[in-house]
Amino acid sequence: MGVGRAVDEDPLSRLLAPPPNETPEERETRLRLEAEARLRSERIDDQLRAEKAALKKNRPVKVLLLGQSESGKSTTLKNFQLAYCQDQWEAERASWRMVIQLNLIRGINHILDLLAEEIAGGPAPALAGDSDVSDEEGMSPSAYTPRTGSMLHFTGKHRLLKLRLAPLRTVQRDLEMRIGIQAGANPSEVHDVLSSPPGSPVMGAGRRQQQEFFVRSATSWKQPAHARSPSEGKGARYQDAQVRETADIIAGCAEDMKAIWEDPTVREMLVRKGIRMEATPGFFLNDIDRIAVRDYQPTDDDVVRARLRTLGVQEYRIKFNKGPATGSEWYIYDVGGSRTQRIAWYPYFDDCDAIIFLAPVSCFDERLAEDRRINRLEDSYMLWKAVVSSKLLAKTSIILFLNKRDLLEQKLRSGVRIRDHVHSYGDRPNEVEHALKYFQQHFRDILRKHSPEPRPFRSHITSVVDTKATAVTLSVVEEGILRDHLQRADLL
Repeated sequence: MGVGRAVDEDPLSRLLAPPPNETPEERETRLRLEAEARLRSERIDDQLRAEKAALKKNRPVKVLLLGQSESGKSTTLKNFQLAYCQDQWEAERASWRMVIQLNLIRGINHILDLLAEEIAGGPAPALAGDSDVSDEEGMSPSAYTPRTGSMLHFTGKHRLLKLRLAPLRTVQRDLEMRIGIQAGANPSEVHDVLSSPPGSPVMGAGRRQQQEFFVRSATSWKQPAHARSPSEGKGARYQDAQVRETADIIAGCAEDMKAIWEDPTVREMLVRKGIRMEATPGFFLNDIDRIAVRDYQPTDDDVVRARLRTLGVQEYRIKFNKGPATGSEWYIYDVGGSRTQRIAWYPYFDDCDAIIFLAPVSCFDERLAEDRRINRLEDSYMLWKAVVSSKLLAKTSIILFLNKRDLLEQKLRSGVRIRDHVHSYGDRPNEVEHALKYFQQHFRDILRKHSPEPRPFRSHITSVVDTKATAVTLSVVEEGILRDHLQRADLL
C-alpha cells in the first residue's frame, strides 16, 4: 500500500496522466498533438546525429611526421606542400633562393676550413652534418677514419683559391643575418647553434664543430615579393640591392668554387678524412654551374633538397582540392627529432589520426650527434618501438618510410659493408635490395611484438628528395590515412 501511494503521488505521473473526464474529441486532439511532438523530436535528433557525423567527417586529419634528426621529416613536409598546395608553393619558391645559396656557400667554406687545417697542420671546425667524437667519450678517432697514405701536396694554387674565395665568409654571414631578420629576430638574436647531423665518420678527436644557423618555427622567414606592402618601399629596394650584390659575388666566385670542389688533392683530402659531402644536408656542390649565376631561380627539386634548420614544431595546413581527400583539411606536424626535442612529441599523440615515421636506412654506420655511443640505426629501432608500443597510439595509423635509399645504394657501392656495423646482418649479400629487406623485417618484427593491438605493417621504401617518386607514395598514403580516419569516425 505504501508503494502504491508513492506511485500515485508522483508529480510526473500526475502531469502525464490524461485529464479527468476527457471527452473522445479531446483525447483524439491530445494524441494527435503528442504524435506531432514526437515526430518533431525525432527529426531534431536525426538532425543532431547528422551534424555530429558531419563534424566527425570534416574534422581535420592530424598527421605527425616522426623520426630522429635528419631522417627526412622536413623534406617529406615539403613534398606534401609541393603535391597539394601548388599555388602557395609557387609564391614561396623564390624565398628559398637565399637558403640554397647559403647551403652552397657553407659547403665551400667547410672545404676551405679543412684546407686551412691541412696547410697549417691544425684542426678545423667540423661542418654540421659530419660526425664527431669528443675526447671525453673515450673513443679513438683512429677507430673510424685512420689517416693513411702519403702526405697530401698542396701548392700555391690551393692557397690562391683559398684567398680568392675569402669573400664567401662575409656572404655567408650576410645571408644568415637576412634570413634571420625576415624570420622576425632582432639582429643581436641571430645566432648559430652547435649541431652535428649525420654525414661521415669522425674526422679527429677534439674537433670544434662549425655552428649551424637556424630559425624558429614560430616565425615565418618566407616573404613572397607580392606580399610586400607599399609602406616597405625603401626597405624593399634595399633588400633587392642586397640580393643582387650577393648574386654578383657568388657568380664572381663560381669558377673558383668549382675549381676547389673538383680539385683531385682536395677530393683525396676529403676521402682520407672520411667526409662524404654528398651525404650532408643541403648538398649543392655538384650544381655550382647552375646556382652560382646572377639570375638563378630555384627549381622544385632545389627547394626540396634545401636545408634550413628549424627549432620547434612546424605546423602546416593543407586543404585538399584533388584526389581521394578532396574537401578535407589536414594538419601536418613536423616535430623535432633530436633527443632534446622528443619530449615534445607526446602532446601531439592525443587525437592523432596517423603517424609517418621516417627511418633513414643509410645511417647504419653512423652515430647520433647527441650521443656518439649510439648507432643511428639502433636509435631508429628504439624510437619505432616506443611509438608502436604506445597505448595512446593503439588506434592510430602508423606508416613507416624506410628513407634515403639513394644514399644507402651510394654507400654500399663505395665498399662500406653492413656487417661491419650491424653484426646480425651476417653473411647476407652487401646489396641494397637485400639490405632493405633485412631492415624492413626488423621493423616489422618490432611492430608485431610490441604493438598493444594487432595492426597492419605499412611501409614504403623512399628517397624523399625524389619528388616524382615521393608524390606517388604520398597519394597511396593519403588514401590509406583518409580511409582510416573515416573508419574511426564510424562513417564507413
